[in-house]
Amino acid sequence: MRQDILDYLTAHEGEFVSGQRISEALGISRTAVWKHIKVLKARGYVIESYTKKGYCLREAPELIVPEKIKAQVQTEFFGKQFIYLEKIDSTNTYAKKIADSGAPEGTVVLAEEQRGGRGRLDRSFLSPFAQGLWFSLILRPSFSPMEVSKLTLMAAVAVTKALHRCGLTECGIKWPNDILVHDKKVVGILTELHASAEKINYVVMGIGINVSLTKKMLPRELKRIVTSFAMENVEALRADILKTVLEELEHYYISVSENGFAPIIEEWKVLSCMMNREVEVSAIDRIFKGKAVGLDEDGNLLVETNKGTERVLAGDVHVRPLVMRRTN
Repeated sequence: MRQDILDYLTAHEGEFVSGQRISEALGISRTAVWKHIKVLKARGYVIESYTKKGYCLREAPELIVPEKIKAQVQTEFFGKQFIYLEKIDSTNTYAKKIADSGAPEGTVVLAEEQRGGRGRLDRSFLSPFAQGLWFSLILRPSFSPMEVSKLTLMAAVAVTKALHRCGLTECGIKWPNDILVHDKKVVGILTELHASAEKINYVVMGIGINVSLTKKMLPRELKRIVTSFAMENVEALRADILKTVLEELEHYYISVSENGFAPIIEEWKVLSCMMNREVEVSAIDRIFKGKAVGLDEDGNLLVETNKGTERVLAGDVHVRPLVMRRTN
């Protein structure tokens, strides 16, 4: 019914339509019309409303059109199978379900809104309607399950390169897979594996990119740690960002299949925003500080401390803010 109301307003775009007129045309109450209009406004539709004049659609958010993505993306198989959803709990959960049923490699599951988006360490990931790109990609790689963690590094490199192409040139990677701008998160990546001891059945790679989010949309606890294309004053269409990301992901995915992960690890270091910076590592059993100095051949973070070099296999890493020293 909400879509019917939106279609009605779109058909009368630029003119005011009374709630009574909409209710009569669609066979619902005026109260129902008002409730649906309220939801549409929350989702980014600019709808003017006045008591005696009714409702007028002034602006609609940019929505993803799967057919256009499939036709325009310059890939062999990434994004050629495309599942588009208005709202879901988690695209990763949905992607795992269809991967279990045989969905082909390169299938993309994208939702305009996630109600239960997740990041690393089971943290929630804010995914409001049409304010970013919330999608999952199904992969069926032939390499060993032991190398899946390096697949996450590959994704971070590919997405960073794509964002640079889209104008967000100051973004960089924080180990292992967050992408930051000025120490604020603009992208999160969550890789989930289904495998036996010897073989990968599939990998689902969930990617969330903040595009149109503004500070007003963020809860207080996220205002200092989250950013977006809009907050960085970089204009880019979501469809263009998505196409570019899929193209870079496929390019690097084919590259690691042919050349292995060594070149990826070197490129990750170049694109990182944390090399030679002070970090704090929250490991399973302890917290320690040091300087991030590189990655080993397995993609683990190397941190130089006063007791020697520590190898970080898992945990939460915080990049300590740069301190600007005053000079007289």
